[in-house]
Amino acid sequence: MEKPLPAIPAKRNFTIGEVSELCGVKPHVLRYWEQEFTQLRPMKRRGNRRYYQHHEVLMIRRIRDLLYDQGFTISGARNKLQEIVQVERDKRRAGEVMLDGVEVIEVEDSAFEAFDEAGAAADKDGMSEKLQFVRRELFEIRDLLGSVH
Repeated sequence: MEKPLPAIPAKRNFTIGEVSELCGVKPHVLRYWEQEFTQLRPMKRRGNRRYYQHHEVLMIRRIRDLLYDQGFTISGARNKLQEIVQVERDKRRAGEVMLDGVEVIEVEDSAFEAFDEAGAAADKDGMSEKLQFVRRELFEIRDLLGSVH
């Protein structure tokens, strides 16, 4: 039985060695995949050292799964990855909220009521149109997030 991949630590950048460990793939394979998958573009710094971001580590794990676990060829995995990216892009354009991994914060309605009262008092004092617009937007976002649960 294959051991599961380790959890990805909460850091900004990862070296090729760290990504190799996190994804169970040798560094030379990662360098090869950079040539085959245009979505993989690690940042290069001093001495051409590669630094991968969190989303790239996730993508490498996805590529690994497609190639090693699902049996795709390189070109098949490339096509499947483009398809997955396009579906996610379409969802974002359609306004679907992506809440995977987002912590939901519970807030009592009394806090919003107090904000309403403060807003009503500020309206009388001449709250700017921009602030009123932002306030309306925030309430719409709150209502949208409330309907997700």
